[in-house]
Parts: sequence; C-alpha cells; structure tokens
Amino acid sequence: MEQLLELKNVSAGYDKNIVLSDVNMKVFDRDFIGVIGPNGGGKTTLVKVILGLLKPLKGEITYCVNTRNFIGYLPQINKIDSKFPITVYDVILSGLMSQNQLITSFNKLDKQKADELLEQTGITHLKKKPIGELSGGQMQRVFLCRALISSPRLLILDEPSSFVDNKFEHELYGLLHDLNKQMAIIIISHDVGTITSYVKTIACVNRELHYHQSNIITEEQLADYNCPIQIITHGHVPHTVLEHHH
Repeated sequence: MEQLLELKNVSAGYDKNIVLSDVNMKVFDRDFIGVIGPNGGGKTTLVKVILGLLKPLKGEITYCVNTRNFIGYLPQINKIDSKFPITVYDVILSGLMSQNQLITSFNKLDKQKADELLEQTGITHLKKKPIGELSGGQMQRVFLCRALISSPRLLILDEPSSFVDNKFEHELYGLLHDLNKQMAIIIISHDVGTITSYVKTIACVNRELHYHQSNIITEEQLADYNCPIQIITHGHVPHTVLEHHH
C-alpha cells in the first residue's frame, strides 16, 4: 500500500508548552484511522501538525504525495456569523483553492463536481443559501463537500458527528465507508462505540500516541495507554459504559 505521510519523533505544542511528545505515525493509502483520547490530550494538535498549520518543535513530517490539496479537512464547526456574505455553493468551490494559488474562476467540471456533492449529501436545495443561515447539521454537510471537492488522497475529520442529526450521522459513516475505497481517512471522535464499527485501526492520543493495529480496543488497553475516556455504545436503549468502581 502506498505511503502518504510519516511523522518521525514529532513533538509539538504552543509557546514551548509541549502537547504532543515523540509521536511516530505512518499513514497509508486507504487507511481508516480512528483517533481517540481525552480533551486536551493533543488530538487537534496532531491534526494541525499533519495539515502543516503547526510546525513541530522537534522531529519531522514527510509528505510522500506531491499534489496540491491532497488532504481534505472537515474541522469542528459550531457557529458562523449569520451576516457572512458567502453562499453554500461558494463555500464548496473554495475547497479548490490553496494557500499559494487563489482560483478566481471555476470550470465546468469543478461546478459539476460541486453539484454532485450537493446531491450526494442531500443539500442541493441549499445551493444558493447564505452559509450563515444554516443549521449545524447542514453546515457539516457543506464543509464535508468542501473537503471532498478536490478529490483528496487523505480526508481528516475532527468530531464530524457534532451538531448533526441522527439521520445524517448514519449517512455520514456509510459515505465514509464508501470513500475509504478511494482514499485514506483519519477521524477524531469521542464516540468509540460508533467509530469502531467503521475504522480499521485506532490511535490513542494523550500527549503520546499509541497505535493499535485493530478496530477493537478494550478497557485494559485504554488504561495501559493512560487514556481516560468514556466508551459510548449503541443498543436498544442508548447507554454509557463507565469504568468499574473500586
């Protein structure tokens, strides 16, 4: 399988405050990696390093794919200024821009791809709507389209089930399953019970990164990784499995 990128002994943080320490990680084509860990453990910092938004304090990151916009990114989305003057269609097409080259016009194929993504995510009717007037779930759909329009080799999603309705959450994971046939996916989530049904491997991030070559992870393994999170599972009655009382 083709390697897309590699982190070697990477430490990263802010103002010399180290959040991630000595992280080693390789991402290959068609990987589907679930990233779990406690709040403040470094999950978002890891994503920033991979995206090139944060320079490592130590170590290096190597990109093995030399194409523009080879990473698609769906960030955490909560609220956008309702007066922000941009439409859904414009937001999606903006995913074709890069830091080094701003595209001022889009060709027929670009617009056709945007229309296909709108239909695929069920938001064609929102095409001309201002982005600031959307609900959280609608906004997630729009930014997912934006992340996909450049046909990336790697898709990164940061808590994608936040602010979405149950119907789209189910559709989202079905869509990710299909997309994984074409690209690698890294998904950050607290909902371990859900993502383990879809991901192939798990990375537990809590200042350090512990990579697990399976989608099955036990309470004992979480304890070994110093990863104090709740495991949420789905059944006939929604419930949360908590750590044993001592």
